[in-house]
Amino acid sequence: MNRFRQFIEWQAFGVCTAIGERLGIATSRIRTWFIYVSFLTMGSPLIIYFIVAFWMNIKRYIWSLRRNPLKYQ
Repeated sequence: MNRFRQFIEWQAFGVCTAIGERLGIATSRIRTWFIYVSFLTMGSPLIIYFIVAFWMNIKRYIWSLRRNPLKYQ
């Protein structure tokens, strides 16, 4: 179960974890507040969440190209 949770947190998106590490706030607290805000605003923060997740994946892809440019040619 722990392995599945790590996959979801890091491989799927990891937005709350990345924000928590950057700001020095517990990830569980960020997730809790995200859920509260999502319920209060009827889900509109989900759009921002998916935009940040997309940006993180693009950034990870660009960094992988910089580390090994011959791998993707």
